[in-house]
Amino acid sequence: MMKRPTMAAAFSPNVRSISLPPRSHPTTVRVEEELNKLKSWESSSSSSSKAETICVGLSLLSELYRRIEDLLNLPLTQQALSQDQHQKWVNELLEGSLRYLDACGNTRDSVLSMQETIRELQSALRRRKVGDSSVESVVSAYICSRRKMKKETAKSLASLKPMDGKFGGSGLMLDLDDHLLAVVRVLRETSLITISIFHALLLFLSMPVLKPKASRWSLVSKLVQKGALARKEKQENVDELEGVDMALGNLLMQSSSRDVEGQKIQSAQIRLDALDVSMEGLVKGLECLFRRLIQTRVFLLNIMSH
Repeated sequence: MMKRPTMAAAFSPNVRSISLPPRSHPTTVRVEEELNKLKSWESSSSSSSKAETICVGLSLLSELYRRIEDLLNLPLTQQALSQDQHQKWVNELLEGSLRYLDACGNTRDSVLSMQETIRELQSALRRRKVGDSSVESVVSAYICSRRKMKKETAKSLASLKPMDGKFGGSGLMLDLDDHLLAVVRVLRETSLITISIFHALLLFLSMPVLKPKASRWSLVSKLVQKGALARKEKQENVDELEGVDMALGNLLMQSSSRDVEGQKIQSAQIRLDALDVSMEGLVKGLECLFRRLIQTRVFLLNIMSH
């Protein structure tokens, strides 16, 4: 089985603590506090499921952008960034905000499409009777949806690569006053941690789809029949997507016992219910973040128009 990166490994090593000037504006300090919450969350999130961990991260990121809006709304910040010599910072922020909006919107649409397929499969399983093979076409549609989501998330990952280390990458200006210096630093950290969270989300959604090859599903079937699947899942930290893949693959295996087949249907339903809840949480988190990113972009465009 392919070894997947841990949640911590998905985060950029460049996300560090900030040392702000001693007289930073209280709004800037509040942005720093939200950044530190995200860093603390990342380091203590290993005990939760991946989807749950990412949902919490998206929520914290939305709150961070709410604080960023407060910072950009300060007359002191707007006056500083609207000066001609500081336009490059605003241009870089605008470029980043557009990429984040695209990644957020495209990912939300992919997850919504995936959730629709999950619910169709749930409905088919509720109607299925033991010995009925009609669910196979719906399972195939689910697998196709997974592959499509994997393809779309790969595109979003590629679009974020040019942003790594870009904001502020040319070095800080020597003539920045304390306030603008603090603003540039927290905005740079925000950009880095936004990319990191998107990486974690997209890597989770683009994990390889388990293909229903006979040899692989025979192994899964044997594990289920021996009562060893639960132990296997615990040892390998099987997440929501892979858990559904395994349950569906086992469901497609022919059973000699009607009782065993009924158990497999029930297991698949439980797995799909959990995945549906996870996808719903991701959709809500992405929608909230999308709105925040739009507001941030509006503030930046207003600064450019001054």
